[in-house]
Order: sequence, then structure tokens, then C-alpha cells
Amino acid sequence: MQDESHETGDSLFEAPPMAEQERMVEAILFATAEPVTVAELADRMPHGCDPAEALAHLRRRYEGRGVRLVKVGDAWAMRTAPDLGHLMHRETVETRKLSRAAIETLAIIAYHQPVTRAEIEEIRGVSVSRGTVDQLIEMEWIRFGRRKMTPGRPVTFVVTQAFLDHFGLESARDLPGLAELRSAGLLDNRPPPGSLPQVGDGTDEDDEGGITPEGQSELFED
Repeated sequence: MQDESHETGDSLFEAPPMAEQERMVEAILFATAEPVTVAELADRMPHGCDPAEALAHLRRRYEGRGVRLVKVGDAWAMRTAPDLGHLMHRETVETRKLSRAAIETLAIIAYHQPVTRAEIEEIRGVSVSRGTVDQLIEMEWIRFGRRKMTPGRPVTFVVTQAFLDHFGLESARDLPGLAELRSAGLLDNRPPPGSLPQVGDGTDEDDEGGITPEGQSELFED
């Protein structure tokens, strides 16, 4: 009788079958707008579950489907298959534009992170206004990183998980290289590698020649 009670007690903490764990992960990801980490999945699932293994099974099951399981930074999300993205096109027009200064600042942070304001200014050849940085932070595309271990301990900037998610990147390492940017015509008439670009007249101009956040994806497309 004692053995039966012991077995019953153990069964209370037995993890659900992997198929059921897959269903749980699938339900959580579909119901959550933001990417979810493995730790967050573990907190929501019953004791003993293995969300990492469930994610691996689920990712294979969604291969070739209209939606797929993608890794965004250290989190996971369900996203429309890239070749079907045109079906999700929204007809609304985003009126808010990013200035040339904001686009250049964002690109420098993405490719050189973690980077300080002084380093951004050195690369651009002009000062960076607080408004430009504030706009990118407000959009949640950049955030403050660790302070640099140099005199003054300046703060650094890095791109966010929201930035990676917007451009469909697993990490900043997936950004296109110089050859890809040149083939896309994005580096035409630019100084050769190693030279210091001189933009503007020494001030951070918020010109009106920017593009919408949707159109900005062209800057990083393969």
C-alpha cells in the first residue's frame, strides 16, 4: 500500500507527453505578440516540461508551412513564411519618417555595436543630436548597452530584439555584408572601406528625405 502511494505521489510531478508540450508551446507563441524566451515558456508550463525540446520538435513540424517558428535573439516567435509576406501587406501609410541622420545612426549601431555616441560621431563625421537617439530608443530599435571601460565610462548603444524581429534577423551577425550591400546598390558612390565618411556640414540634419520604417527594411535586406 505504501509503494502505491509513493508511485501516485511521483506521478503528480510527471511531465506531460512531448506531443502535449508541443501543443502548449504552440498555444503560448500564437497568443503572445512578442517573442518568448525558453525561460518564460518554462515558467508557464507544468513542472518537468522541456520547452527547448518542444521548440525543436515544433520548428521541424512547421517547416514548409505558411507560418514558421523563428528565433529572435534569445527568444522564439511564430512568423509568416517570408515568401508569403506580400499577403500580409497593409494598405495604411506610415506618415512618420526616419531622417537620414536616424537611418545612418541606426546602421552604425547595428554594424558596430556596442558603440558609444563619440564613436558614432567619428564614423559619421558629424555630431549626433539627442533627438535622433531618442527617436530610435522610442521606436525600441536601440537601447543602452554596458558602459565602456574607458575614461568617463561612456554608455554604449546596441540594437534591440524588436529591431531583429522587425527585419527578420536571428542576430546582428545576420546583417548583410559589404558585398551584399553593394550588389543591392546601397553602397554606390560611397567612400572605399577604411575611409571616414563625411556626411553633411558637421551638424546632425533631420532632413525630410527619410523613409518610412517599413521601407527601411530595404537597408538590411539580403
